Amino acid sequence: MVEVAAPVGEVPAGEVALIACGAIAQPCGRIVQQRGWSVDIHPLPPLLHNRPDLIAGEVEELALQLRPRYSSVAVAYADCGTYGALDSVCARLGLRRLAGLHCYDVFAGQDRLAAFFSEQPGTYVLTDFLVRSFARTVVAELGLDRYPELRDTYFGNYTRVVWLAQEPDAELAHLASKAADCLGLPLTTVDVGTTGLERELTTLLHPTAAPIGCIAKK
Repeated sequence: MVEVAAPVGEVPAGEVALIACGAIAQPCGRIVQQRGWSVDIHPLPPLLHNRPDLIAGEVEELALQLRPRYSSVAVAYADCGTYGALDSVCARLGLRRLAGLHCYDVFAGQDRLAAFFSEQPGTYVLTDFLVRSFARTVVAELGLDRYPELRDTYFGNYTRVVWLAQEPDAELAHLASKAADCLGLPLTTVDVGTTGLERELTTLLHPTAAPIGCIAKK
């Protein structure tokens, strides 16, 4: 049982390999450690979320490397903008993945998140990871540090920022406020904790949770 596994090719410590989005790998690792699960976490780069068309291929490549070395492989991604491509990989390789369309569903719950978008369709969502890395994953990646005039092009139709706070503190609150100010939008903070992630990981990793195959909720 380790938080983040050794490089592919070394002897694993756990029975299950969990391929995790880099944006949620650390909280997944803490939950795995607290629960005492025999799981090794293999994170993929978090910036893949800016290229969701690459996620399924990266997951498949890593899963094929890991399968001979573990009793099973699971996927700590929701659909995450792959539009079913990740489900195709799961079905082909006999993998399970996290339920939902994206990690926001995992943290907040699908019904709760749907309510946010129903109330204000122009809702831009942040997690703790995105708050911490906003300058790199949003500002720099979209070129707003070089071309600030692009802000309204990208975010002109948004009306608010919702921060799904898993482990809020004063520093994160300050960074979330800065991120919302950068976008010129009001901030709503929703304390979601990590209960949703722990529940979904339990369903994903418990051997009796579901038969082999994708478990995405409709």
